This record gives sequence, structure tokens and C-alpha cells, in this order.
Amino acid sequence: MTYSIVAFDPDEQAWGVAVASKFLAVGAVVSYAKADAGAVATQALCKMSFGPDGLALMAQGKSAQETLDFLLTSDPGAAGRQVGMVDSRGGAAAHTGSECMDWAGHRVGKGFTCQGNILTGDDTLDAMVETFTSAKGELADRLVSALMAGDTVGGDRRGKQAAAVVVVRPNGSYGGDTDRYLDLRVDDDPEPVLKLQTLLASHHLFFGKPRPEDLIPITELIAHELQALLISQGYYTGAVSGVWDESTKQAFWNMIGSENLEERWNPGSDTNKIDSVALKYLRERFK
Repeated sequence: MTYSIVAFDPDEQAWGVAVASKFLAVGAVVSYAKADAGAVATQALCKMSFGPDGLALMAQGKSAQETLDFLLTSDPGAAGRQVGMVDSRGGAAAHTGSECMDWAGHRVGKGFTCQGNILTGDDTLDAMVETFTSAKGELADRLVSALMAGDTVGGDRRGKQAAAVVVVRPNGSYGGDTDRYLDLRVDDDPEPVLKLQTLLASHHLFFGKPRPEDLIPITELIAHELQALLISQGYYTGAVSGVWDESTKQAFWNMIGSENLEERWNPGSDTNKIDSVALKYLRERFK
């Protein structure tokens, strides 16, 4: 029903799972990850308890292979299961049971594993491996790129319905108090992987932090533009003077909060500069 990739990035100290399937809300069933423990994809005749149980065992220090072996040994339905996992150190292991429906198989590489069943053929996994190992960017980007590669060459032979990506890092969440860096799901869509790519780009926009090279001074010209924008949207009643004063900054902060861009401009940052990514978004958003 499904093809997925599970991976670890030692530079980011991040673990993640990306999955696609002709199966409603597949991300809610297949994907499990916990920072400093590992990540699990459980599919085919899915045994969902493999997710939390596998993470608990790896959190205790067991390797991915040891964990997988333990789970399968005590499972009378192992022949119908398909599982991929990576542990806290990036060790990878996978299992494709003999009763999984064709085409079914897996590929295990350094720090990752790809697996799938009811696929158009092995070209789906081969494309995922090639793309993941050559792609650039953060782990989430490479996971979704691998998913798109599988989707493009074949994917689930029954069609498309849902896709998801989850990535965890220590203190990686919004606000930094959990490990859930991102958890994006497309539960029912004719082109779920394509939609997932769009959601990932939006995540980077709204939750990404400005790069130093993207910060530009708020010149008189930009201040004039932003004051006019603030007036048009009802945030500012002052003059369009081009002076970036405190009243303008407060009005701009009110709009930033409404647009969920507080990671890219806030009173704790250099308020006399603006992230060019955020500025481009505002220009496009309000024409």
C-alpha cells in the first residue's frame, strides 16, 4: 500500500520519516520518530504498535536491527509486515515479509532505509535512494525529494491519496519545548506528494529563521512602501513619511503577528532590518 523512507542526519541530529500511499491519512498510521531514539515506518499489514514499541527499545540503547529482530520474533503476523527503522546513531534496518503483496522490497543504506509494497516495481525505491543520497538541503527537504522521485517513476500502483513527512530534533519544535520540528500531512488529495512539497515550502517560510545574508536595511523607500501597506490593511493610521519610527514598528509587528511571520521579524531582533524572504512574501500576499 505504501512507500516510505526513514533516515537520520548526524549534522542536524535529526530523525525523520516520509511516506506516500493510496491510503487515507497514511502519516497517522505509518510514521513514528523521537529525538535521540530513532524513527520507524510500519506498513503493509501494518502493526502500529511497532512504532512506539520500537522507539522505546531504541531509546533504551538497542540498535535498529536488534529492535526489529525483537519485534518480529514476538509477532505471529511478521510475514505480512513491512518495517524500516533507524536508531539513535543512524543504524538502519528493514524487513519485508514474504506475504507482502508484490511488488514489495526495501533498500538499506548508510543512515537510511527505503521500503515499499504494492509498487509499480523496484524502480520506485531505486529512484528514492539515488535522490536521497544526492539531494542537498536539510533532512526534511531530502526526504520529500526522495518521496517525489518515487512518485514520479512509479509509486503505489493503485494510485495516490495521502503523503506525510515528520522530522524530530532535540528542542526542535516551535518554541523549542518539544522535539517535533515538523509534522506535515496531506490526508486526501489527488497529488499528495506535490501538495506535501508546497506545505514544506510554507513551513520553511513561516518557521524558518532569517539568514544573515537575507537581512536588508529598512530604507526610507522600504519604510514608505510598508507604511502604505499597513494603512491599506488597517494596521496604521499615521503619515506615509518613509520614517521607520516606533509607531510604524508597532503597527508592523501587529501585522507580522497576524501573518505568522514572527520567526522572521520581532521586537527582539534588529527592527531596523527586514528579512528579504518575508518582504517578498508580503509583497506577493498583498500585491
